[in-house]
Amino acid sequence: MSEYTPEEIHHHVKTYVMVFVALAALTIITVSISYLDLGVLPAVTLALIVASIKGSLVACYFMHLISEKVTIYWTLLVTLAFFLVLMFVPLSTMLVQAKV
Repeated sequence: MSEYTPEEIHHHVKTYVMVFVALAALTIITVSISYLDLGVLPAVTLALIVASIKGSLVACYFMHLISEKVTIYWTLLVTLAFFLVLMFVPLSTMLVQAKV
């Protein structure tokens, strides 16, 4: 037996179709950016922004991470803490050796 009602399935299909349309539109925008007469830095910056949006859509909807906000925030917090420790431990060691 199915756990989902037809209305729930229709809602999910509608969401996936909307995400697909957004990804297709963003792909067209990415290709259009490559044809614009921009410098390298603005073109790459715009392309990376569009790619980040596309990656976020894929991660949120197709990988079902949109409902895992608490886990993602804790993971980011722990990652930030480790980053800060790994940056400041060598800095403090260097300052001690330099006797500042």
